[in-house]
Amino acid sequence: MGARRGVEVLDRRALNRATLARQLLLRRDPRDALAAVGHLAGLQAQEPQEPHVGLWSRLASFRPGELDGLLESRGVVRTQLMRRTMHLVTAGDCLRLRPVHQAMLVARATGTLGRRLPGVDLAELAAAAEPLFAAEPRTLPDVGRALAGRWPGVAPRDLGDVLSSLVPLVQTPPRGLWRQQAPARLTTVRAWLGRDVADAPHDDVLDDLVLRYLRAHGPAASADLRAWCGLSGLPAVVARLRPRLRTFRDERGRELLDVPDAGLPDRDEPAPVRFLPAFDNAVLGYEDRTRIVADEHRGLSVTGARLVLVDGSVAATWTGRDLPDGGVAVTVQPLRPLTPAERGEVGAEAADLAAFLGDGVPGTVEGV
Repeated sequence: MGARRGVEVLDRRALNRATLARQLLLRRDPRDALAAVGHLAGLQAQEPQEPHVGLWSRLASFRPGELDGLLESRGVVRTQLMRRTMHLVTAGDCLRLRPVHQAMLVARATGTLGRRLPGVDLAELAAAAEPLFAAEPRTLPDVGRALAGRWPGVAPRDLGDVLSSLVPLVQTPPRGLWRQQAPARLTTVRAWLGRDVADAPHDDVLDDLVLRYLRAHGPAASADLRAWCGLSGLPAVVARLRPRLRTFRDERGRELLDVPDAGLPDRDEPAPVRFLPAFDNAVLGYEDRTRIVADEHRGLSVTGARLVLVDGSVAATWTGRDLPDGGVAVTVQPLRPLTPAERGEVGAEAADLAAFLGDGVPGTVEGV
């Protein structure tokens, strides 16, 4: 680290260690799953099983049943939020955050589908669909087919797709429960949680969201914040919060924002091997992802590859497959040569992951 015009400069390694600490990846954290989901402001849940692995990699005593219990008791929900992607969030965050994301969700949905929705009045579509979702959990294609007669020139799947953004919905269990496969059935937020989305002042919610992002991802640039949430209008929020923030620069000269009460770990602190699920926050939470993954491997972060961190950076991918005895084989594919010590660390963590994925049944490790 150095200084540039009186502002401290954080190099890539310093940012890496800060990210790992904020993301609970520098050491496994003692908090419970609900607190972790809240701290992270949600986990990407496009792939239903992935949040379990994300929490296992972060928490000291996480077990799959803990998250399953939260889903079934409605303490956490799976809903469309940041970047118009499915996220696992606390029930409170679902109610509070959905209104400030609504305009972005609709804009992205219509930007993708607009030409395929000729003559569709979006308000009329939402009003017709909401009672169907509220009556019982249904799939998007089912509701699209139920309403197709009103708009005969539109494919039911396109009606269903845009409804995922028009109407505040949550995916219901058993979708997302550990080692279970189930259709993506959705119901309304009100039907599931017994409350409507919150009618809080948007400025207050956005201020809180930016501060929480920095606590879980900072120090970070405004472009990183925008890439994480997909919202517009953030410069005004940052300007309003600026007196409460501290600033740094990265090696490119970009301004980095941070909350003053979040510590920065030593840049030379050892980083343990960590296995990340697909689309993990630690990677997708930034526009500039070089603090975690080299530019040459950036594409892996958007293809659903599961990544392995070695010394804090992506050095391999991994996959898992079920074995006949109920165990799981974890296969590691290095992206660079690993030292003997690194292979040992990767192999040990992979063996622990295999046992976790197999509910305690010892698995196998391949590739290291």
